[in-house]
Amino acid sequence: MNILQNKKLILGSKSPRRSQLLSEAGFAFEIRTQDIEESFDSSTPLLDVAEDLAIRKAQALSDTLMDEEILLTADSVVILDNIIYNKPENYQDGVRILSALSDRTHIVATGVCLMTSKIRESFTVVTNITFEKLSFEEIDYYLKTYQPYDKAGAYGIQDWIGWCKIKKIEGSYSNVMGLPVREVYEKIIIFSNSK
Repeated sequence: MNILQNKKLILGSKSPRRSQLLSEAGFAFEIRTQDIEESFDSSTPLLDVAEDLAIRKAQALSDTLMDEEILLTADSVVILDNIIYNKPENYQDGVRILSALSDRTHIVATGVCLMTSKIRESFTVVTNITFEKLSFEEIDYYLKTYQPYDKAGAYGIQDWIGWCKIKKIEGSYSNVMGLPVREVYEKIIIFSNSK
């Protein structure tokens, strides 16, 4: 399939999981990144944070875009009790985060931004994840074995914790990995056909 209609897709992310998901969805793409400050205003509604960050990532790369290029950026946040749980800073922080998520339902919100030299569109996809109860031994095993220090919420759904300790998923699985592939696929087709 010539999904991109002779356009070129640029992924503005260093995430290996986003690269994997895009590849498995049949896209050829180039990676192009620019570091941004990932802080946010405390007055920003929590469900808007990921989308705002995705837009900022796109804006940081906007000057590099050629006419036939489509830029894709994304950011994911984990939300529980109106608190955003970022990447854990260390082992103790990982224990704190996973203990909070244990036996509860949390939200994973992924914000996506698509941009060309002429147009921009952004959106957020939300997935609800319910964890089984995690014992300290399980948390300790997970943190020491899988080292999830580059993952929001201190876990990756595609590894042990996803297979063994997630009770329920409501919404997109790939969204929890960092990219809502179905929604991105549909939007990229629309962008590819735009003049």
